[in-house]
Amino acid sequence: MLLPTDPISAASAPPPHPRRVFVIGGTGTIGRATVRALVGRGHEVVCLVRPRSGVGGALTRDDSARLLAGATVRLGDVSDPVSLARDGFCGEHFDVLVSCLASRTGAPRDAWAIDHEAHRHALTAARDAGVSHVVLLSAICVQKPLLAFQHAKLAFEKVLIESGLTYSIVRPTAFFKSLSGQVDRVKTGKPFLVFGDGRLTACKPISDDDLGRYLAGCLDDESRHNRVLPIGGPGGAITPRQQGEHLFALLGRPPRFKQVPVALLDVIIGVLGTLGRVVPALAAKAELARIGRYYATESMLVFDPSTGRYDADATPSTGTETLFDFYGGLVRGDIVPERGDHAVF
Repeated sequence: MLLPTDPISAASAPPPHPRRVFVIGGTGTIGRATVRALVGRGHEVVCLVRPRSGVGGALTRDDSARLLAGATVRLGDVSDPVSLARDGFCGEHFDVLVSCLASRTGAPRDAWAIDHEAHRHALTAARDAGVSHVVLLSAICVQKPLLAFQHAKLAFEKVLIESGLTYSIVRPTAFFKSLSGQVDRVKTGKPFLVFGDGRLTACKPISDDDLGRYLAGCLDDESRHNRVLPIGGPGGAITPRQQGEHLFALLGRPPRFKQVPVALLDVIIGVLGTLGRVVPALAAKAELARIGRYYATESMLVFDPSTGRYDADATPSTGTETLFDFYGGLVRGDIVPERGDHAVF
């Protein structure tokens, strides 16, 4: 059952009008969910993927074709403007560009290459192919930018907004897979790790499928055109402590928490940053530590700059799938999560 705050209730959702859609970033879990939703709504979908795609390049072309069933899969390099035009768009007409593409590590070089430059190339190629609408998967954390990938995403958002094309910039809160890294450690009897007292932050996590349906719905819902759209999943905001409490309840065990001081991250960042001046690989690790600190101290909710506070009530909700349902699937073994290259736990 959809919540009253759901901006895509069945009564208000317009019927889909089939379009020709070009997708980049389609092999990730959110990209695959988005492709499923687009195909399900009757759109003709073409996905540009790398010859070896997915986390760690584990997916072959046949794997990608299987995971993106119903879509046409083409091999190319999204970061290469020549390949985008030649191998991706192929001189054909498209109506919509949908991007679920994101840098894997969030490190500065990777972020600016993918979150900004690759998207600029895709926008140019899409315009040349006749695309009039771009649906961009961004992130809610860009509203308070402190990290390289946030600045890179914001820079491209600005380019897109100023492009003259219709845009829908979707800024989701937190993903289920990002909040599932401690399930295995808790199942083995270890405590649930929290920063501070576990109540420093909160989020309204959204599932891949609910987010995919929301992204696909942007094509036909004109209320989402030329807008920046923060979006979370159903229900109220959840703190890390509440995540841990529910996980222990699913396992039938009393809650056990281990508090990690945020200051520890500051020490790690300082040491890695200093050593990174000599060893570049450590500089990248320092940025990953900064990313970890950000998520340890900032809520993934709409931020009100006038009050300096995050506002759960102002954060829209959509969908039906909850994080706690997902945890239940993990505990039962029904779900095997795919972790990203920069998983914290």
